[in-house]
Amino acid sequence: MADLVSGRVPRPDDRVRAGSVTKAFVATVVLQLWAEGRVDLDAPIGRYLPGLLPSDFARITVTQLLNHTSGLPDHQGIADESTPEAVVRHRFDQWTPEEWVRTVTHAPLKFAPGTKQEYRGITYVLLALIIEEVTGQRYGDAIRSRIVRPLGLTRTLIPGNDPRLHGPHVHGYLRMTDGSLEDLTVYNPSSTWGEGELVSSVNDLFRFQQALFSGRLLPPDAMEKLFTVPPDSVRMLDGTPARYSFGLQKVTVNGVTFWGKTGEVFGYRTRVFSTRDRRTQFVLSYTQTPLLSDDLMSARVAAVLTS
Repeated sequence: MADLVSGRVPRPDDRVRAGSVTKAFVATVVLQLWAEGRVDLDAPIGRYLPGLLPSDFARITVTQLLNHTSGLPDHQGIADESTPEAVVRHRFDQWTPEEWVRTVTHAPLKFAPGTKQEYRGITYVLLALIIEEVTGQRYGDAIRSRIVRPLGLTRTLIPGNDPRLHGPHVHGYLRMTDGSLEDLTVYNPSSTWGEGELVSSVNDLFRFQQALFSGRLLPPDAMEKLFTVPPDSVRMLDGTPARYSFGLQKVTVNGVTFWGKTGEVFGYRTRVFSTRDRRTQFVLSYTQTPLLSDDLMSARVAAVLTS
């Protein structure tokens, strides 16, 4: 159901919150700017964002932001959202990207940049700020002019501080401690700025996936970077092989390797995955009501497609 009140059946053009799929759009724009000679992937981010970070942080490179090898510390000074009631209580908190960045500057780097991999959304906030500095546009406008309009993605947008989903959309729900469901569709997305605020539809995300994997959005040298994970010497914190490239992640199911992106915001789950040759693809959006969840849904879909 698109919502519990009407019971309407969801449609592929209904708007949903796509969460961290935003990162694939941001990475695509950064790679376009690199192909145009406007961004140096090996440059320290302090070149583009002077004064924003402590000096040792400013030496992190653009590449290390893109592939999650930055070593940035955990957030401090943010709301505790460990219960569904706390999520509801803080749903309209307002953040600027600069304020959000400052929450990771109160501790030393976790590891030397480039030596390990840890998935961190904050790195894409910094990349969005770099896009703005280089283009002179809001990062959402850069995504609109470079991806959304050329591909005709009529249901896709970066909402900014608009808390609502407009037009036909799927509602997101969160299960409270007492078992009831709270409609969490309306909330302030400012804490997901640059990393998870994308609003889109299943149809639009499929069109984006087709264009990205076919090379329509990036030249060949940028495409290679899109599908390159760090070398085997760079491991996740738990010792497993690195699995994140530039805006995408690598997953192998039944011997078949998929590339794509997951997205999670309260009440919404999005999965956009394809084999590199585009022979097997899927885009999945669903409402995940528990506050904490696993990724069994997309694993099951991938298993069926490869069986």
